[in-house]
Amino acid sequence: MTVIIRTVVIISGISGSLAYLLSLANKVIANYGEKKLIINDDKEYTVTGGDTLLSSLIEQEVFIPSACGGKGSCGYCKVKVLEGGGRFLPTESGYVTKEEKEKGVRLSCQLKVKEDIRIKIPEELFNVKQYDYYIDFIEDVTDKIKYIRVNLPEGKEINFKPGQYIQLLTPKYKGNPEEIYRAYSIASSPNDATSVELFIGFVPEGIATTYVHEHLEPSDRLTLVGPYGEFYYHPGDREMIMVAIGTGLAPIMSILRYMRDEQINRKVTFYFGSRTRSDLYMMDELRQLEEELPNFKLRVCLSRPTKACNWDGDEGRVTDLLEKYMTETGEKEAYLCGSPPMIDSVIEILKDKGIPEELIYYDKFE
Repeated sequence: MTVIIRTVVIISGISGSLAYLLSLANKVIANYGEKKLIINDDKEYTVTGGDTLLSSLIEQEVFIPSACGGKGSCGYCKVKVLEGGGRFLPTESGYVTKEEKEKGVRLSCQLKVKEDIRIKIPEELFNVKQYDYYIDFIEDVTDKIKYIRVNLPEGKEINFKPGQYIQLLTPKYKGNPEEIYRAYSIASSPNDATSVELFIGFVPEGIATTYVHEHLEPSDRLTLVGPYGEFYYHPGDREMIMVAIGTGLAPIMSILRYMRDEQINRKVTFYFGSRTRSDLYMMDELRQLEEELPNFKLRVCLSRPTKACNWDGDEGRVTDLLEKYMTETGEKEAYLCGSPPMIDSVIEILKDKGIPEELIYYDKFE
């Protein structure tokens, strides 16, 4: 027994010494001091050397897209590094193309600031802000989708284009040991700059969706950062084709609400698909929009209707709807939101029907 105790003490001592040495090495070897962070050649910040570029930007309240919490698994947090980025890392190679790498594009969550660094980001990212929003209401619009409206603190506004998204900062909770960002499209009209509406579907084992569906209380606050995104309404006279499934309705609803508010009477056909009747939501408002927008037509289909659905409408996928109803020629542009397989299929159909790929705008989500 004495031998065992002595062995445990020795092993514990060695482990403690190693931990101390690692901590000391991290403080001494990884202590890069203060570094300069220069953005777009006209904004200069002093940051702590050794931190990731992403965390350094967040500390300066410069918020760039990042959906994975800095783990290098989403590829959203790309920036162009002009000077001081160090060597390209293997963890970046799966998300940065060869062409992007040649232009200096890096993943900011993987790159550590070890020297003065000069980067370039889109100027509009300086308009991205993070606030704690007050919850106005939370409603179940289906058994898997929450409809949430949140209000900004008094005196604050969010300025976004219809179709863009925000990121929700999911806090720590039982089963989730760290904060993490997740992206959700805005469903409300940008004409209401003091509120944001979201449709958040439940994803089994999804960190953010589990928090929203199982832990979020009306008395809580939601930390949102945004706006982001290159998917948004483009002014013009072309006929608009819209396609969405599930929570992909959110950016489409934002665009339609904006068109109603601004009395934009372009010709629009919206193809909306769900599995069963119980998966359809916001139908009353969509029907109301049909009355308020004289050139708007809603077409709905169910891919898996049951007897309980009592459904006498179109059956099949949204691709079937397009093949059936989209027969007219003329100049058109398209707005798509949904899963990658759906969007890829729809793009091919739209191209076959004469819509140039550069006029097909889409937002893919997993």
